Amino acid sequence: VQLQASGGGSVPAGGSLRLSCTASGRAGNSYDMGWFRQAPGKEREFVASIEWRGGRIMYGDSVKGRFTISKNKAKNTVYVYLQMNSLKPDDTAIYYCAARYWVSTTWEYWGQGTLVTVSS
Repeated sequence: VQLQASGGGSVPAGGSLRLSCTASGRAGNSYDMGWFRQAPGKEREFVASIEWRGGRIMYGDSVKGRFTISKNKAKNTVYVYLQMNSLKPDDTAIYYCAARYWVSTTWEYWGQGTLVTVSS
């Protein structure tokens, strides 16, 4: 599974951004997809995920009601999006796309990250 995240940038507080992740390889078959973030000096934080089986969606508490994860699939490529609205300075971080086999409890594959900066 190869993951490529994009869409980061700099926005003022209250603004919006849409991150994209292209997942190729086996990602189209039986893989959950997720977004995580890591702010400077902080641990990596779960943002959102969408399960392969059943499509259950989960969000981290700090982004509920503001962020939306979605995905679509074309042939062997999965596209995962993170729509981020009402952005706050605390959302500033490097955002990572991740994938795991649907029965796994470990996120096994990671993209390179895309930087989101929210100014106050």
